[in-house]
Amino acid sequence: QAQLAESGGGLVQPGGSLRLSCKASGRGSTLLMKTLGWYRQAPGKQRELVANITDRGDITNYADSVKGRFTISRDRATNTVTLQMNSLKPEDTGVYYCKQESLLGPQYDSWGQGTQVTVSS
Repeated sequence: QAQLAESGGGLVQPGGSLRLSCKASGRGSTLLMKTLGWYRQAPGKQRELVANITDRGDITNYADSVKGRFTISRDRATNTVTLQMNSLKPEDTGVYYCKQESLLGPQYDSWGQGTQVTVSS
C-alpha cells in the first residue's frame, strides 16, 4: 500500500479559496494506482467522494456539489494530486481525506490521515 501525505486545509471565510495537496509514496504508489482523489466527512455524516482523477490524469470525477468550484489535478512527476477549492461554502466544512485506489482492489486502497477544512465567517 502507498503512504499518503496531505497538506493544506485550514479556516477560510465563505467565498474564499484553499488548496489541498496529497503526495503518494512507497510501495504501490505508482505502478498499482487506479485513481487518486479526495473524500470528505462532515460531522455526523458519511464520508463522501469530492473528486478523483485517474493515474494518467485523463479522467476526472466530481461530486455534483463541487462541480464548477473545485478542480483536481495530477502531477505524475511528483506523484501528487492537488485539489483547488474556490468559492467555498460553509457546507464544504469537514475533514478531507486523500485516497489512492489500487488496481488490485479495495483491500489495497490507501487513505491519508485527513486534514480539516472549515468554512466560516
